[in-house]
Amino acid sequence: MEMAKYILQILRTQPIVVFSWGFHNACPIHNGIRFKVNGYLHQGNVEVRYDEGADLFVVNTLNEDGSIKQQESDVYLDCLVRVIDGMVETKLA
Repeated sequence: MEMAKYILQILRTQPIVVFSWGFHNACPIHNGIRFKVNGYLHQGNVEVRYDEGADLFVVNTLNEDGSIKQQESDVYLDCLVRVIDGMVETKLA
């Protein structure tokens, strides 16, 4: 639960970007958070998990059946919003 709150704090640093994803239904998961988006590139669930060993984040977009559609690992906290935005709304360069 604490990690979910921490991730939400990171996302709240750029509210306009997060709102552009259609961010809703956030819920805590083990070592992270899951939420729904309605972005240009991805519509559905996104999971953000903290990797304790690497001290970095892993971001997954999920298919409707819960399988991983796309994964970005080794994400630093200052890049978290940009990486999610690249997976959900805009393509990363």
